[in-house]
Parts: sequence; structure tokens; C-alpha cells
Amino acid sequence: MKTCVMASSGQNERVLLELVKQPENSVCADCGAPGPDWVCCNLGLFVCLNCSGVHRNFSHRVRSIKLDFWEDDLVEFMKSKGNVCAKALYEKAVPPYYYRPQPSDCSVLREQWIRAKYERTEFNGETKYPPPAYTTGFYEGTLWKKGKDKIQFLKRKFVLSRRDSVLTYFNKEDEFKGPKAVIPIKDLNATFQPEKIGHPNGLQLCYQCNDRTRNLYVYHESAEEVVTWFNAIRAARYVYLQDTYPTLSGAELVPKITWNFLKQGYMEKTGPLKTEAFKKRWFVLDAVSRKLLYFKDQLDAEELGVIFIGLENKGYSARRCIPKHSKWSKWKCGITLETPARKYVFMCEQDREQIEWLDALRDVMSTPMSPEDYTTAATIQLQRRTI
Repeated sequence: MKTCVMASSGQNERVLLELVKQPENSVCADCGAPGPDWVCCNLGLFVCLNCSGVHRNFSHRVRSIKLDFWEDDLVEFMKSKGNVCAKALYEKAVPPYYYRPQPSDCSVLREQWIRAKYERTEFNGETKYPPPAYTTGFYEGTLWKKGKDKIQFLKRKFVLSRRDSVLTYFNKEDEFKGPKAVIPIKDLNATFQPEKIGHPNGLQLCYQCNDRTRNLYVYHESAEEVVTWFNAIRAARYVYLQDTYPTLSGAELVPKITWNFLKQGYMEKTGPLKTEAFKKRWFVLDAVSRKLLYFKDQLDAEELGVIFIGLENKGYSARRCIPKHSKWSKWKCGITLETPARKYVFMCEQDREQIEWLDALRDVMSTPMSPEDYTTAATIQLQRRTI
């Protein structure tokens, strides 16, 4: 009897392994990670390890394909279900602007996506979702915002108006005097930065102000609320992009709604003469705008300088180097960034960081430029900043 059970268990495992090879099951049902090896038994999903943990936290029954015992009836259930059936039911009416998390995204996006699909059933086409924040184009509430020159976060009122195409926020003491800032939707980008901000629900808002990048760092105690803000901004941005680029399809507009930075972290830099002492700075590579920005600290409101990253065949390059004056730097993994106007020298703490920065810079340099990129390059050149 024991030998028979083991044979049945092995056979059931082989059946599941064949099921997970099917194209629709070969990626995680929730984040798209390849090679899922876990199953959410309640819903009939093939999911990755990270998403399985979220389902387990929601009291869903989760099992490993290879590590757990599989009864015959449960295997038959999985044969009748799978990711295609789940998507047809739970993702029937996902708005194009709603952010679908990727494998590398932070936990709050993953958790709220799973809650929205299976717990709140926002996208089955039968509920009152999506929330009014997305459909009406108007949303207001409070967020904890970091002060421009202060460490502490203070509660501030924010108002999003798609009709006016702006996001505004108010200082508590000056609320009746008008907004502290009026941010055009056309310039607004939102990206989750929990580690940088030091809060699991940390959100960074970026926009252009007087040809400089302005950063707001905010969070909300409620994960659902901060993700609602994120998707409300995306909904407003999507409508703006539809009006601005009427010939583009929805699939072409979605990547333009919001975007993550390609690379960010600390490097040391020296001045134009390359004989000055190296100073530690926080760098951000925004591949969408082709800008390498640097800040004194990672939570600074405005950048100290910006470098446009053009094409390799137009005089831009990045390579390893050992600067003559590297003895003035604490770090020893050098990078030379060359532009038509100037050479820049940066120092990384570790070889891994050096390789990642070089790969990221070269990735941008090999990407064709858009008409908007040429305008950005001209604007930066006119600013004539000393970097």
C-alpha cells in the first residue's frame, strides 16, 4: 500500500510538471515570473514563490509542486483550472492604466494587485470597481510628505484633478491660502521607493519645475490607499497621453504612463578639472528622459546637476577607468562617462556596482532617441550648468 501511494504521488507530480510547462501556466499568474513552482489550490493558480507567500498570508491554501504530496482529486482540479481560467475570471476588466506588478516590484504592489483581483474582485466586470478615483478623474486625501529641507514627514492634503490636469498639495497651516504646489499631470511620474523612503508604502513623485527635477517623497499608512493614489495618477496620465498622442495605441501608451528608474545609487564624483576631491553623491539614471541626475543625498528635493545621455554614435561612451587622482577617493572602481561636451569621472564602491552602472549607461546609449529627447538635450545644453 505504501509503495502504491508513493507511485501515485510521483505520477501526480509529473502531471503537474507537465501542466506548468503549458504556455499559459509557465509564468506566475500574478507577477509574470517565469517557471512558477507553487500552486494556489483555492483558485487553481500556478504562482512563483513570492506570490505564493502573499496568497498564504491571505489564508489561501498553497502547495509546492515538488515538495508536497498531491491527492488525485486536487490534481484533477488543477487540470480543469490553471492560469487561463483564472485570468478570464479575475482579470476580465482590468483598466489599461492599472499597474500590473513585475517580478522585481516591491511587495506593496504585488500584495494589492492580488487583493484587488481575488479579494475585492475589482476586475471581474460585475462589481462597482474600478473605484471612482480612477473613473471620475478626481481624488483627494492626505499623505505623509517629507519636508523639502527637513527630515520629518508631515501630513498634507493632496488633490488630483484630471479635468484641470494637475496634482496639488497644501500645507496644513496655509490650506485656505491656496496650494503649496501645482504639479502638471504632463510632467508627473510616480514610482514606489520603499527602501529609499524608509516606509513599505513609500512613493516618489517627480515633476519638472523651472527646468529642474523636483521630487516629493510621500507615504500612507494604508497600503490600499497609497496604491489607489498611484493608480489614480496613472489613470489621469493615461487620459493626458491619449489626448497628446491620439495616433498611438493603448499598448504604446502604457509604458509612458509611469516608469521606474533604470539605476540609482551612490557614486563619488570629482569636478570639471578632475583634480578636486571626490564627493559622495546619489545618482539616478532616468532612461525614459535619458537623464543622469545627481543629488547630495537620496531624499533631496532637487538635483545638483544633470547629464544628458545621448547615443554612442554621437560621441557618448562609458568605460572603466583608474583616474590619476583616485587616491583622493575612498572608492576605487572608476567610470569615465564621455559626452561631446565633457568627460566625467565617477567612482563606485564595488566592482558589481561599476558593472551595473556601465551596463545601464550603455543600454541608454544604444536606445534610439525620440524627438522629445532632442528637445531635452537642447534644454540641458542651454542651462550651462557646471557639473
